[in-house]
Amino acid sequence: NQRFVSRMVAADPRTLEVLARAQKVAALDTTILLLGETGVGKEQFARYIYENSARARQSFIGINCGAIPASLIESELFGYESGAFTGAQKNGKPGYFELAHNGTLFLDEIGEIPISLQAKLLRVLQEREIRRIGSNRVQPVDVRVISATNINIEEKIQEGQFRADLYYRLNLLDITIPPLRERGDDIREMVDFNLTRFA
Repeated sequence: NQRFVSRMVAADPRTLEVLARAQKVAALDTTILLLGETGVGKEQFARYIYENSARARQSFIGINCGAIPASLIESELFGYESGAFTGAQKNGKPGYFELAHNGTLFLDEIGEIPISLQAKLLRVLQEREIRRIGSNRVQPVDVRVISATNINIEEKIQEGQFRADLYYRLNLLDITIPPLRERGDDIREMVDFNLTRFA
């Protein structure tokens, strides 16, 4: 029973089971944590949840927290005002939370968020408001956050590298995506699909 979802071919019973769970949680407007190895397609599953949610007509913004230098990630997430720091744009800049207002923000590699920034992220999730760097003004944001990781965050908590309260706030619901090597039927369908597509 082949299905094409978010540019993702799904035919294996394990994948279809995960998609069924994703479809159920999509209707619940809460944070979701996607777990799985690198390359399992966590962003595609995040897009599937977004497409089946009440926010599907709004923006979907995906960022890789591990790819943004630690010195820049706060300004990227929360934005900044004019003159907030050397090199800041003249008119300031909105952050990803502002840009995703009313939509969905996908935070991939959430385990790479610096410990120094985790309290601020937790506050945004709890209070649903942000304050740009260099600003005294608080502004409300209505954003659904889906995050993902390929590491064991509970181990990072034990090591003092991740806040337990943030983890539990991000992990109100979790979905574990099995690796492709355990989804043999998907591999066959992907081969057939791509042969047909590129022939």
